[in-house]
Parts: sequence; structure tokens; C-alpha cells
Amino acid sequence: MVLSECYGFVKYSLVCINLIFWAVGLAAVGLAVWMLTGQMFLLSLAEEQHNLNAGLYILLSAGILMLIVAFLGCCGAFRGSQCMLVAFFSCLLVVIVAQIAAGAWLYTNSNRLEELVKSSVINTVKNKYGEDNAHTETVDAFQSDLGCCGATGPADWTGSKYATSDSSFPVSFTVSGDANNMYKVPESCCKEKNSADCKAGQNIKVASVVSSAIYNEGCIDKLMDALNSQKNIVIGVTAAIAILELLGLIFSLVLCCAIDSSDRYKA
Repeated sequence: MVLSECYGFVKYSLVCINLIFWAVGLAAVGLAVWMLTGQMFLLSLAEEQHNLNAGLYILLSAGILMLIVAFLGCCGAFRGSQCMLVAFFSCLLVVIVAQIAAGAWLYTNSNRLEELVKSSVINTVKNKYGEDNAHTETVDAFQSDLGCCGATGPADWTGSKYATSDSSFPVSFTVSGDANNMYKVPESCCKEKNSADCKAGQNIKVASVVSSAIYNEGCIDKLMDALNSQKNIVIGVTAAIAILELLGLIFSLVLCCAIDSSDRYKA
């Protein structure tokens, strides 16, 4: 009786764990598809688009693998199939090893990734804003949401394609008293959009004090702070998934042994 209850507990616990795996896999697939097809997302800033797409396809593959793992685990537990449980164990072990490898790579390359984000933001501000709708919308979104302007500050817009595209604001890099020595920042740099102060503050004289109506901080530091603030959440979620994966391995082995013992007992 006790063994039967333990078997039932392990069986339904494994089913519940795999339902969570199914949800995680579905979320990964949905996120990858959205980022591959959508125009508005932060990582569109990446300079090496082919590397970004490769990463997204890996995420998509991982999500699909998690869905397969969840299917094998649920069916194996419900049907009492050793074959499915062994397949579940094997696939889940592959997922865990891949996650450990990915985590190690991210840890050792964290500085490189940070530099990539910084260089991508600078490149976007200087060369892509106003030239490409996806990049323009992305920059406008995080300048407004994070309360910042430019990569390191409003002066980054000096000499940018956006600033020089307006012929009424010729820019000279020689600081002088020339009234035409001006540059323009996007409206998303304004603290209050569509206000008179915003309109006046958008036109800035080179090397002069920026209007109080314009965000004075650069977006790189704000962006990195925003990303770093999510680290604890990511670590917590990752740890929870890792625990569930280990439980999945243990429960699948227990079920396999129980099924094997039951078959031998019947024989």
C-alpha cells in the first residue's frame, strides 16, 4: 500500500514537472519566433545580425527539445513506459549539459557581451537612427522608457546621420561662436514630449549646456543597469528550473526501477 502511494506520488509529480517543462518550452519557442519575426525588440541593436539569428535559432531548438522532453515524460509516466522514460532521461540529460555549457560560456564572456551591447548602442545612435525604422523605434523606446539621450549623452548625436540629415543644422566640429554650429536630438530625448521646451531644447549648440528639458544621461549606463537589475530574477528562475530538472531525472529513474520491479514480480 505504501509502495503504491509512493509510486503514485512520484508518477504525478513527474507529470507536474513536465507540465512546467512544457510551459517553459512553449515560452522559449514563442519568444524565439517573436524575436525572429518582430521588428521591435532590444536585440535588434546587435551589429552582427547573423550571430543574433544563430542564437535565436538555438533558443528555438532548445524550446522544441523541451517540448519533446515534456511529451516523453508525461506519456512515459502515464503509460508506465520504460522506453519513454529512458528517452526522457536521456533528452533531459542533454538539456542539462547544454545549459551548463551555455551558462559557463555566458559567465566567461560577460565582459565581451557588455562591450558588444555598448558598441551596438553607439553604432545605432551614430549610423542607424533615422535610417532604419526598426532601430529608430527601438532607440526611441528605450530613450523614453529609461529617461536617457544618446549612447553616453546628448552630445553623441553630434555628427550622427540623424543630426546631419537636417540641412538646416550644419555641424562643424570646430567649436566657435557660429550660431549655425548646432545639432539636433530626437524628440524621445525630451522629458515632456510635444512641449515648447522640448521643441526648443532639441536644437543644441555644440559644446553648450544641454537644456533641462532634455535627458542629460546616456543610455548605455541606464541600459546596463536595467539589464543587471534583472540578474537576480534570471538566476532565481534558472535555479528553480535546474532543481526541477534534477527532480525529473530522479523521478524518472525511480519510475523505471518501479516498473522493472513490477514486471519481474508479475513474471
